Amino acid sequence: MSAHRSVDFFDAQFRRQVGDRDFRLNPFEELALPHLHGDVLDVGCGLGNLALEAARRGCRVLAVDASSTAVERVRADAKRLALPLEAVEASLASWNPVARYDSITCIGVLMFLRGERALELFGTIRDAVRPGGTAVVNVLVEGTTFMDMFDPEEHYLFGRGELARSFAGWELVAERSDSFAAPRETRKEFETVIARKPP
Repeated sequence: MSAHRSVDFFDAQFRRQVGDRDFRLNPFEELALPHLHGDVLDVGCGLGNLALEAARRGCRVLAVDASSTAVERVRADAKRLALPLEAVEASLASWNPVARYDSITCIGVLMFLRGERALELFGTIRDAVRPGGTAVVNVLVEGTTFMDMFDPEEHYLFGRGELARSFAGWELVAERSDSFAAPRETRKEFETVIARKPP
């Protein structure tokens, strides 16, 4: 995410969550956790709940987010708990992975980038998964009507089924759709794919 409206939206949310000590895994993170192993990259890690739990379970984790609030929390807890986790503050409008990983998560992030950049980063994530490794990707899709968190100029709602089709040739370990009510009678429509790269 770049320094625009969505970063501000989530940074404010993260400050509230830190103040409330609200560090529960969300449903998508809970779905992802059993599939993480080895070297893990968490793209758009937010408060790092998933990254920290993966590190507690023995994974070596690189966590990346644009929110300074989020990255500071992840670094502090990783240091306090002596976990094998590095947290990096970076704009996903320009950041790309430079290594390969056994597991990569990208949960609730790609839709906050311009379409061309969202698809480019998605491609680099797929490329950065080692053979036999796993990708967990979650996005908002067309039909979403809650738009408060989006920068009008920088967002991309994936087409329905686009995520799964983009993993052609991979083993689809899980594929699901979720619909949630949002303020003012709007909705959030999510799709999540867990896919294993051919060995």
